[in-house]
Order: sequence, then C-alpha cells, then structure tokens
Amino acid sequence: MRNALFVLMVGLVFLTASALTAEQSQQIVESHDLDGMASWYAGKFQGRLTANGEVFDTNQLTAAHRTLPFDTLVKVTNPVNDASVVVRINDRGPFIEGRVIDLSRAAAERIGIAAAGVAPVDLEIVHWGQESKTRTIQIAAFSQRANAVALAARLEQHGFEPELEESEARIYRVILPEIPLDAVARHRHQLAALGHTDVLVRSR
Repeated sequence: MRNALFVLMVGLVFLTASALTAEQSQQIVESHDLDGMASWYAGKFQGRLTANGEVFDTNQLTAAHRTLPFDTLVKVTNPVNDASVVVRINDRGPFIEGRVIDLSRAAAERIGIAAAGVAPVDLEIVHWGQESKTRTIQIAAFSQRANAVALAARLEQHGFEPELEESEARIYRVILPEIPLDAVARHRHQLAALGHTDVLVRSR
C-alpha cells in the first residue's frame, strides 16, 4: 500500500512539474518582444566585439536582441513582402524604444529593409539558445599540422594552454577553449602583444 501511495505521489509531483514547466515556458516566450520594428547596424560596429564576445561581422546572418539568450535562432519576416531570414542572436540591443531587433546588414538586405533602415517585422523562435559563460579563441589555422604544433608550443611558453582542433578538411586550428567571458578581452590583449591581432572569438 505504501509503495502504491509513493508511486502515486511521485506521479502527481511529475505532472505538476510538467505543467509548471509548460507554463513557465509560455511565460518566457511572452516575456520577449516578438514583433515590432527592426533596424540594422554596420559601419563603426564592424569588427568590434559583440555582447557575447564574438567579433561582429555585418556580412553574417546575426542580430542583436535585448533579452533572448545568445545563440537563439530567430526567423525574421518582413510582412510587406513575406521575405524571411533566420538569424542567430549574438549581441544586445537595440536600445531605442519601439525597436525589437537589430539585424546585420546581410540579414536586412535578405528581407528587403536595408534601404528603409527601420521597418516592421514578425519574429518567430526557431531554436532557443543556451547562455554560455565561456568562449573559444581561435588564434590561427594551418594546413600543415607541424605549423599548428609549433605555434601551440610557443604559446605555452607564454603561459597559455592551447589546444589543436582538426577539421574534416584537415585544417589545424590553434585554439584557447573555455575562456570565461570576463577574461576574453584580457586574452585578446595578451595575444595582440605577441603579434596575434586577428584572432577569432567563437561561441563554441
């Protein structure tokens, strides 16, 4: 009897937790602005660090949103021409009242709002991202493994802990994995002092 009662109680707890999870998920969706005006940015922001520690490239399909988790994929639709594009959230903004998303130039061009500058859009969450508190710094990439090994050895002499990453195309990347967000700028400065000014900050 006790076992049956225990199973029943566990089942009730599970159902309650499931209901709360669904309710909380709906609240999360409703707490984010999913329609309104979109703008786009480039110019002086090109090459600067985004809020998640990446280097901003207005030619990529990315966007800034005030609250959506980084790496969330959002479908942005222009209701005037029904053109749409999927962008990845990697920055924060826009901070102008009435605007809900700030697109890269490439994304704005894809849906035909680049000329207007600001236009109404509809947003749809395609995939929820998860906030990451670390970044990967890619220092260099080589076609010869020996060159990557040599660079990694030099970096170790300066106190870094580099790793080698091999792609399917046999490109060997020298990376610093799992760098805390608040340490990315310091690492970039230290690498620049060693002549590595063109590093790539990746979200993974």
